Amino acid sequence: MKIKVGSQLAFMMFFEYFIWCSWYVTMGTYMGEHLHATGIQIGAAYSALAIATMISPFFVGLVADRYFSAQRIMGVMHLLGAVLLFFAPMIKDNTAFYWIILLYSLLYMPTIALSNSVAFGQMNDPGKQFPWIRVFGTIGWIVAGLLVGNLGLEKSSTTFQLAAGASVLLGIVSFTLPATPPKGAVAGASASKVLGTEAFVLFKYKPYLIFFIAAILVCIPLSFYYGFANPFLNELGLQNAAGKMIMGQISEGLFIVAIPFLFNRIGVKNMLLLGMTAWILRYVCFAYGDAGAHTWMLYAGIILHGVCYDFFFVTGYMYTEKKAGEKIKNAAQGLFTFATYGLGMFIGTWFSGYIVDGYSTGTEAHNWKGIWLVPAYIAAGVLIYFILFFREKKQQPVTQ
Repeated sequence: MKIKVGSQLAFMMFFEYFIWCSWYVTMGTYMGEHLHATGIQIGAAYSALAIATMISPFFVGLVADRYFSAQRIMGVMHLLGAVLLFFAPMIKDNTAFYWIILLYSLLYMPTIALSNSVAFGQMNDPGKQFPWIRVFGTIGWIVAGLLVGNLGLEKSSTTFQLAAGASVLLGIVSFTLPATPPKGAVAGASASKVLGTEAFVLFKYKPYLIFFIAAILVCIPLSFYYGFANPFLNELGLQNAAGKMIMGQISEGLFIVAIPFLFNRIGVKNMLLLGMTAWILRYVCFAYGDAGAHTWMLYAGIILHGVCYDFFFVTGYMYTEKKAGEKIKNAAQGLFTFATYGLGMFIGTWFSGYIVDGYSTGTEAHNWKGIWLVPAYIAAGVLIYFILFFREKKQQPVTQ
């Protein structure tokens, strides 16, 4: 891969995730401040991305990949998305705001798969080259978080304008990216194939079915973090909360390096157990932390994001690929994403909203200890379920 092409792909990945972080992390705080949104309304807004995650594979697999050049359709979607981001803070009604976020999410989420398609289309050794390109996405997320936090934009509509500006830039640049032509009509393409139903054969293997159910359930506590960590830290009075939350992404980047070494040494079960245990510890830290003497607990809860995410979800993707084998690995990964970041997150975002409202103690005030102990108990329940029922015996792919 030429240096020029690599630079273009790195630029694409940087702004792809810069856009997402700019508005997503602090949306709950913005909604509480400007729209006086309830927990249910904030949870509903975050559920929009879960809905889009469930729908986007159908658009990418049945329409975009077959009939359009990936870089061009990505450019159009980012430009249209920029318009919605620009107008989002002008909306003063929570219901209308939800529909704007849903429409934007339906435009944005397919661009993640499209950006990956553009990147893979230019690589002669994706296994070695893609991680070095994808890391610029993590850098983009970190830079966006630092900007929002250090400039004091967390409660401001400027976050949406920042994301809109970056979306315009990436939308225009997308038309100059290396050509990634459409694949054309594929024999046997169908909605069921895009969903990954051919990977249902994995459910015949009981340990994988147990893991799959646990993965959906653990997305419920994950939703609490995505939707309400920033409002929580701001309500406690932690300065530059968005900037400090970036420690979670840094932690994620560091811990992911350890996964290839640990995956075969300590086994998938122990990796997953470590991840679920970290979920419990994180929420206990949030429940008992404060902006005073126990600030270290807030930092610990943020930093544990690396273990929580990498040791469960990244390990989960690796475990899924290992059990699926070569023939259905793409279908299996698509099904796993649909079930976790789609179905699981959809359930979790709504549930977390109801819990936050249930522990409201007045106007824009909450019993956060009670709130955070709920996902801690759920994570503990999933951990016990996993310990009792997960028995991994076979190491070879299920579909051999």
